Amino acid sequence: MGCCNRRCGLIAGAVFGAVVAILGGILIPVGNSLIEGTVKKEAVIEPGTTAYDNWVSTGGMVYRQFWLFDVQNAQEVIQNGSSPVVVEKGPYTYRTRYLAKENITFYPNHTAAFLLPQGAIFEPSMSVGSDEDKVTTLNLAVAGSYSLVPEVLHAALENMIKKSNSSLFQTRTVHELLWGYIDPMLKDNVGLFAPYNGTYDGYYNVYTGKDDISKVGIIDMWQGHRSLGFWNDTYCDMINGTDASSFAPFVDKKKPLYFFSSDICRSVSAGFEESMDLKGIEVYRYTLQPNTLASPTENPDNRCFCKSFKTTRNCTLAGVLDVSSCKGGQPVFISLPHFLHGSAYLRENVQGLNPSEEHHGTFLDVEPTTGFTLRVLKKIKDYTIFPLVWLNETAAVDDETADMFKEELISRIDMLDIIQKALIGTGVCIFILCLISYCVVRRNLWEVIAAVAALPPVQQGLQFSQVPPERSRWLLLVLLLLLLFLLEARLSAGLKADSSSLGCNELAQAHGDCCLSVSTLTMASLSTRRRILATVRLKLFSVVRQ
Repeated sequence: MGCCNRRCGLIAGAVFGAVVAILGGILIPVGNSLIEGTVKKEAVIEPGTTAYDNWVSTGGMVYRQFWLFDVQNAQEVIQNGSSPVVVEKGPYTYRTRYLAKENITFYPNHTAAFLLPQGAIFEPSMSVGSDEDKVTTLNLAVAGSYSLVPEVLHAALENMIKKSNSSLFQTRTVHELLWGYIDPMLKDNVGLFAPYNGTYDGYYNVYTGKDDISKVGIIDMWQGHRSLGFWNDTYCDMINGTDASSFAPFVDKKKPLYFFSSDICRSVSAGFEESMDLKGIEVYRYTLQPNTLASPTENPDNRCFCKSFKTTRNCTLAGVLDVSSCKGGQPVFISLPHFLHGSAYLRENVQGLNPSEEHHGTFLDVEPTTGFTLRVLKKIKDYTIFPLVWLNETAAVDDETADMFKEELISRIDMLDIIQKALIGTGVCIFILCLISYCVVRRNLWEVIAAVAALPPVQQGLQFSQVPPERSRWLLLVLLLLLLFLLEARLSAGLKADSSSLGCNELAQAHGDCCLSVSTLTMASLSTRRRILATVRLKLFSVVRQ
């Protein structure tokens, strides 16, 4: 009787362990589903959600840092045609995008419209000097006039230049060059980014994700249009992706991210490079695709961006983008700093340029679960004839926001992961210990197998006291089937983790991810694993039928 009670207790313990382990296995898809549902709900752009609060007003600081190229031999260039020698001066840092979106309007088609106010505040503590520092550079008015005025009128233009005491080069303060000054020849405001303060970017119409979370943040219209109209080409005029401040949740690193930048008048894409740690949060780093500024000979899709055959040497020039069509006809080109990834001869005509991938590359750091951009480093260079300035626009999540993010999302995912592993580990241990103990009590493991298979006992003197052989066989069969179910649940959860890679996010703007990875069964392939489990299940049922 006591032996029977002991065996029954061990079987009951094994059943209990299996149930606990199965509960842990069930928590994997259930927990992931709860996390996914919460993230999708909070990622919608509507009042009351986390995404809305961060969308209306950037939680992190956004800075624009400028490096200007100071010409060292201006007179030699003018008089002797010498190659310009430039020295980089900077950074001169300004805080931007500190103003909340304005005129926010929601529409029945699940889009929201807004204006993005623009302003810049000088940050002396992050600059090499005052923005009243002097820099010698190209005279924007003179250089622009030569490009805009027909060649037959150049004589008259030169008279205007002389009368206004203007020259091909000028010395101005950093503030003047960036934000504008009254030009003596044009009698108008001229500057690299003038006008800026007090102006707006937009209107933007973006999808809220209310009906389809995969569309959240994607731009539907810009300035009332669904295409740009700058390039006279359907492909190049596409407004594709978000504004890079955020992307749809559950980012798939196998796919590129697309975003539109009004600064360069086009949409671009970024590809996954590596996973990184940002203040305790795992993020995906995306970098600008190598073919973004490739010449049309290397990337035929870029042919519609080629407007000046003379300047681009019949569209063979790599590393620059002619944006004159969206800058009022001004001869302005965009490139990466120091002509990074550009044609070699771009650097041969100007001395003092030293491109570096480390210092001059463009990247986004995106949290994969929520799709929030936690850090962006966008480096762009404007130049007319030769380099004028390059900027570094950065936005990084602050410590307070990072701590909040880890507390609200990452810590909960970690806790769920611990509970899942604890239940599965505890249940499996109880099941195995009870099963081994049962075999020890029976004094012979092969007798247990014989009992399950309805074969004669190895030792005829041993009988199942109080517990009929049929019941013992069915109890053990149930236990083994439960264990198989647990393995299959774990297998499915592992596959889902591999494909969607749940994780946890540098709140940012592109003008300006703690990854929960459920471990998978390390077997040859999903189909192979399932065939093995199915074979074992069929064997068990064949034993019962015997």
